[in-house]
Amino acid sequence: MRWEETAWPALLQEFLLYLRVERGLSPLTVEAYERDLRRFAEFAVRRGLRSPRDMGRRELTDFLEEMRGKGLSPRSLARLTAALRRFNRFLLEEGTGYSLPAGDLPYPRHLKPLPRVLSREEAAALLEQDFPGDATGLRDRAILETLYGTGIRISEMVGLDVEDLDLEERELRVLGKGRKERVVPVGSSACAALAAYLYHGRVRLARTPAQRALFLNRRGGRLTRQGAWEVVRKYARRVGLEERMTPHTLRHSYATHLLEGGVDLRHIQELLGHVSISTTQVYTHVSRKKLKEVYLRAHPHAAD
Repeated sequence: MRWEETAWPALLQEFLLYLRVERGLSPLTVEAYERDLRRFAEFAVRRGLRSPRDMGRRELTDFLEEMRGKGLSPRSLARLTAALRRFNRFLLEEGTGYSLPAGDLPYPRHLKPLPRVLSREEAAALLEQDFPGDATGLRDRAILETLYGTGIRISEMVGLDVEDLDLEERELRVLGKGRKERVVPVGSSACAALAAYLYHGRVRLARTPAQRALFLNRRGGRLTRQGAWEVVRKYARRVGLEERMTPHTLRHSYATHLLEGGVDLRHIQELLGHVSISTTQVYTHVSRKKLKEVYLRAHPHAAD
């Protein structure tokens, strides 16, 4: 069986693109994932397994045992296990039709960092900076306001059509992972930015009335995930937040600030489009961490 005859090359490429664009991981981290999962996929091909659908728990265990036998350190094996877990989560959440029996593989806690979150002041600095008054400037402000004001994923945002925005009801119809549709409310700041873009910016970018994508690039086509991420990074750089920013930072900040404002976790789960409440619960850890920091700064007997 040849490598190119299997599903592995395409799945790995999709996953690596997801890590770069959706998750905003550094090039070195993406290379580490690529190296680990390439080992795994090559092992699968040697076993005659064309896709994750052919992979059983026994094969996963055999792979990890083979890597242990080649002298991988416990830390490297832990990283490898984490890569398998994350790859499986990607396969499930992106609706690829594949999965791996990796759901209960031991996952080392120290390899699962908390989401990066902006403070309210940092979010304000990002959104309240000066934007150009041209069509792309109006679009860029709308992009940032939409991501922070609705918590949708970048991939969901670039998939929006004009018909998905209801300015009168202040709602967005979003097609999420697994092609599940949900409706999210849009705040006044985001609505104002979207209205300005729609009526004064988009009309100058659109080349044809047949184009229904909400967010357009300079050539009048649908903005890509990579293009939207470049917009976020550009304006984060201007206010000194580039190191804090990933494509999901505004989504994480949206959820954390809602939780800190007293919104019930179940409501946040619905707004984010999470299938499981356990995915949303990570934001309780972020809030507890901030609470502890506030306590340590404020209480006279808290410091060592």
